[in-house]
Amino acid sequence: MSTSGNSITVENDMVVAIDYQLTLDDGEEIDRSAEGEPLEYLHGHSQLIRGLEAALHGMAIGDEKQVTVAPIDAYGERDEEQVQTLPLAAFPEGVQLTEGEVLSLRDGQSGQVFQTQVLEVRDDEVLLDFNHPLAGETLHFAVRIASLRQATPTELAALHG
Repeated sequence: MSTSGNSITVENDMVVAIDYQLTLDDGEEIDRSAEGEPLEYLHGHSQLIRGLEAALHGMAIGDEKQVTVAPIDAYGERDEEQVQTLPLAAFPEGVQLTEGEVLSLRDGQSGQVFQTQVLEVRDDEVLLDFNHPLAGETLHFAVRIASLRQATPTELAALHG
């Protein structure tokens, strides 16, 4: 744990609480922390996107910063190979799919769950986008460190449980 003057700073294994606002290049707000309810995470354990976590390192309680995160350090670039067509027959009978809807699909073989967005519903097939919704986007964060504390041994052990 390092200190900056009298205050502790964001380091690995610290529980960090941030107030934040997330916008895109065009200024559209995508997300923000609720008033009085900062987002809490364990620093140094990949619980935030890489670019944001790196920018917070060394900040102290009350510090504010504007952070711009390129796609490579956020959700990656869009990959057109992640846009795929599935037959309507692959979905349960009677399910109503609508364009723009986000679905959670489970791979029948691996059991892995994937998030996908319905791009288009055709007569006998569905066009799906498996890219993260923010893939390819440059993200702009306005952040403030709300609180900091050393993680407990229990919190650290839970990561490896």
